[in-house]
Amino acid sequence: MNIGVIKQVAALPGMSTSQLKELWQKYNETEPPPHNRAFLLSRLAYRIQELALGGLSVQAEKRMERTANEDAPQEKKRPPGEQLLPGTRLIREWKGVEHCCTVLSDGGFEYQGRRYGSLSAVATAITGTKWNGLVFFALKRQGE
Repeated sequence: MNIGVIKQVAALPGMSTSQLKELWQKYNETEPPPHNRAFLLSRLAYRIQELALGGLSVQAEKRMERTANEDAPQEKKRPPGEQLLPGTRLIREWKGVEHCCTVLSDGGFEYQGRRYGSLSAVATAITGTKWNGLVFFALKRQGE
């Protein structure tokens, strides 16, 4: 790495906030953002190196764009009660006893005359221990 670049980056922590803001305007040709000093330091250090050594490679930019698109919020998954049609009966045998849970129109569940807010709550009521309701009723495999 260029010694001049190293010296410039090393000098940043010793500068006042107003000096950092002046540097921001010089290197970015925009007003500095209203972020804290640590943000200015890290972004200026990156910008100094970027100008001296070049930015990201084309491959890195493409990889970042792909990753950003993969991580972009997808359509929200609906809760299990909304995915299943109201009136659907979920049946599970547990320790030799058949248990039946009904999906309610408001997204809740009914089991033995009681209303539950989630399948996990129903599974816990049946087993006495914490369970993922989707796994318990075999609507998804464990680990998915």
